[in-house]
Amino acid sequence: MSGAALGLEIVFVFFLALFLLHRYGDFKKQHRLVIIATLLAWYLCFLIVFILPLDVSTTIYNRCKLAVNSSPAENNGSYVTLAPSKQKCFKPWSYIPNGIMPIFWRVVYWTSQFLTWILLPFMQSYARSGGFSITGKIKTALIENAIYYGTYLLIFGAFLIYVAVNPNFNLQWNQLQTIGIAAANTWGLFLLVLLLGYGLVEIPRSHWNGAKRGYLLMKTYFKAAKLMTEKADAEENLEDIMEEVRKVSESIKYNHPLRKCVDTILKKCPTEYQERMGRNMDDYEDFDERQNSYPSEKSLVKLHKQVIYSVQRHRRTQVQWQILLEQAFYLEDVAKNETSATRQFVHTFHSQEPENKIIQYFYTPTVEWYWECLLRPWFYRVLAVVLATFSVIVVWSECTFFSTKPVLSLFAVFIQLAEKTYNYIYIEMACFLTIFFLSICVYSTVFRIRVFNYYYLASHHQTDAYSLLFSGMLFCRLTPPLCLNFLGLTHMDATISHKNTQPTAYTSIMGSMRVLSFIADGFYIYYPMLVVILCIATYFSLGTRCLNLLGFQQFMGDSEMTSDLIDEGKELIRREKRKRQRQEEGENRRREWKERYGNRDDSTRNRAVHTDQKESSFSETNTNRSLSKYTRSNGRTERDRIELLQDAEPLDFNADSINDDPLESDSGRYQPGGRYLSMSRSKIFDDV
Repeated sequence: MSGAALGLEIVFVFFLALFLLHRYGDFKKQHRLVIIATLLAWYLCFLIVFILPLDVSTTIYNRCKLAVNSSPAENNGSYVTLAPSKQKCFKPWSYIPNGIMPIFWRVVYWTSQFLTWILLPFMQSYARSGGFSITGKIKTALIENAIYYGTYLLIFGAFLIYVAVNPNFNLQWNQLQTIGIAAANTWGLFLLVLLLGYGLVEIPRSHWNGAKRGYLLMKTYFKAAKLMTEKADAEENLEDIMEEVRKVSESIKYNHPLRKCVDTILKKCPTEYQERMGRNMDDYEDFDERQNSYPSEKSLVKLHKQVIYSVQRHRRTQVQWQILLEQAFYLEDVAKNETSATRQFVHTFHSQEPENKIIQYFYTPTVEWYWECLLRPWFYRVLAVVLATFSVIVVWSECTFFSTKPVLSLFAVFIQLAEKTYNYIYIEMACFLTIFFLSICVYSTVFRIRVFNYYYLASHHQTDAYSLLFSGMLFCRLTPPLCLNFLGLTHMDATISHKNTQPTAYTSIMGSMRVLSFIADGFYIYYPMLVVILCIATYFSLGTRCLNLLGFQQFMGDSEMTSDLIDEGKELIRREKRKRQRQEEGENRRREWKERYGNRDDSTRNRAVHTDQKESSFSETNTNRSLSKYTRSNGRTERDRIELLQDAEPLDFNADSINDDPLESDSGRYQPGGRYLSMSRSKIFDDV
């Protein structure tokens, strides 16, 4: 099993990152380089989280071997080993041979840092650029990132000057590398604590509120009102941009030098707008060079950028609106089925997507009723209590992990108890659950936050390239300080435990933070305590209240604006529900008519028609009565006239206009030429 666990986790994490990226990104429409760069960034960050527990168990085993092979209190080179244990050291099932983990961490860490500080910012500007050529996009990306790169060079230069001026340090390459790592981790830890303080409170609270049906339904109504406003704004913005594109397309003719740029813009427009603009074009007119009303290439670049943004936003709001409607309909169905005496879950609307037969076999209406109406609320409450317990342990450990005598961090206590018995399974599970919970609190906040319309991770393949790349940057910057914080909580970091023991392979790559003592002994220890204040602020929704005061409507139960938006959203959902019901009723009516009278199409079409004038009667299935007659009043043959009637298909069919009284069907419909066509239902609906 040596190295097998490492290989399995590498493969598993790759498919996990691929699954999440497929949920948020669009593999068909987005550029391949954007997909590959984002996938690599997510993959490396998730890989660090999953592999770090294996590094911890391997380090504990190596410490055990050093303790067994050394005498009591013997100084073995650089590390002080403990007294030899009488218990034999058992190799963990996930043991990784020496020399593999340092190389692995070095490749993963420096690749992620290259992505987050150099490549992904450049690709962000490149993807958002409206240039028409690769050279133009690269030029725009370099100009936009000049200030960005200059800021980080200034920060790194400040650290470099501090170390160079301080006489206690001899500036070497290893120390210079450690300064760069410390600067990156400081920036990441600053953002990490902010996101962690929000997630530690919001995740348990969201699951607790998930057990409240009324709460979720009211919040869905609130979201519907806000999303409808955003949807209308996106449609209006798209109309304005398309109007500008139309004017540009009409002014720049086919033989203008900038016509290729206009064609590129038109390809990014929706299909209906392309067809509308194509009909209004007159390519037979040449452009006049003496006119000065032609837009410049710079203005076309700006217009191209606006078209890309407006089309993406319009498509995203349309998809999100349909998803929100399905969610609202389902929550209303749950509220109705809670009082059902049959204990069978009944849906108002059938699912538009085909369901899996295996799921249908096991997830029957009865099982669905018991899960949605009885078990799910209790499951969410229990899960919320467990998550809240984890949050309390994390907050306590963040405030006390610097204390080594006595050890107050609960995570460190758990790991040290397992280390005495060398229970590697327990060690790996405890480490994995701890770092996984921390990652969920941080990463879920990254997926939830929204910076206006510039950064927004929308599911169902609606995230744009800029947001995907920005999320990759955040993950690469947050994961290394997150792992260092985890090692500090468990006292596996020698900087925190103040023990000269063998460090983990991950810590050895980071280097000794003692080069910058004010960061190692100050910022890294005391800044995480700020998470207590952030948790309190999140619990009392101070951030939500501030945003509400600034005009950004947030869901607050005691707000009058929230009540108005809930009422507005409820009316919108009711309107969409009536519209959906009318559509389904029309489809059912057409299906019913087709099933009742469609089987008579073949028999009617195969009837013999004579060339002389005679009456053609068509009998109904249930009455067998003659309902109408065909008469001839012109010189055309009866065969031509009846064949024309048989091949004609109704263009406008309205089921409400059909009279069920067969007596009224005998009255004909006057046609030009003095003919009357019968309204017999047995014939007119044959082709519907």
